[in-house]
Amino acid sequence: MLQVLIKYITMFVVLVLMQVLVFNQVQFSGYVNPFIYILFILLLPLSTPHYLLLFLGFFIGLTIDAFSNSLGIHAAATVFIAFIRPFVIRSISNREEDRSEYPGLKQNKFSWFLYYTFIMVFIHHFILFYLEFFTFSHFFTTFLRVILSSVFSIFVIVLSQFLIFRE
Repeated sequence: MLQVLIKYITMFVVLVLMQVLVFNQVQFSGYVNPFIYILFILLLPLSTPHYLLLFLGFFIGLTIDAFSNSLGIHAAATVFIAFIRPFVIRSISNREEDRSEYPGLKQNKFSWFLYYTFIMVFIHHFILFYLEFFTFSHFFTTFLRVILSSVFSIFVIVLSQFLIFRE
């Protein structure tokens, strides 16, 4: 139990540091902003209680907000994906036996993990960018940002599963 707790605390710290020190500095023409810190929520065990999932989503989002000076938009987007995560996992898994306790790439099929990551990252980015602008006047420009940032974030998340988070 202690070993698992240390693993997730380390993952939290590493993802926040990578997001703040590296990925917040990456911007291609203002359209591509990768957000990999949501990998923490994506990789929590399926048996994580819903209240803890929401709290951890709020905590990691608030931590990124504090470092990014972004007034709670990361917390809102991350809490929302933490809220819908159980529903998304139930909807993309055919049977109870198909689900692994750990939703990582090694424990599940590549197509399942890619679909799961795509849904969660796209929803997170959609909420994040539209809360950031708080208007639909530039809907298509913002939607292009959502798509490009989602593609880049998904690429980095899947790559991290091959290189770093091989459990």
